Amino acid sequence: MSSSSLPRCPQCTSEFTYEDGNLYICPECAHGWSKDASAEEAESKQAIRDAVGNELQDDDTVTVIKDLKVKGSSLVVKMGTKVKNIRLVAGDHDIDCKIDGIGAMQLKSQFVKKA
Repeated sequence: MSSSSLPRCPQCTSEFTYEDGNLYICPECAHGWSKDASAEEAESKQAIRDAVGNELQDDDTVTVIKDLKVKGSSLVVKMGTKVKNIRLVAGDHDIDCKIDGIGAMQLKSQFVKKA
């Protein structure tokens, strides 16, 4: 099996994984995981959805559906603000983005809708 068809390491995202019996091994961080766990992980990944249930993907454009205070400053992201080229990330604030006039920040998908 060529290395391009093997999954990336879930710890360090290295593309240089290799098979060893029923395991995948990462030579860069020495992490090992079972082939079965890798298949289950891919199936269990939940799609990130916006406030109205549309599935979001990287590079989508979204619109903020309510005024959001920016923590640690007096700035407010106003309702109706369009945010282009979002990046989906794991965690509570699952959207990484850059908003004109404010800068880089993270948003919760429940406060946006796909444009």
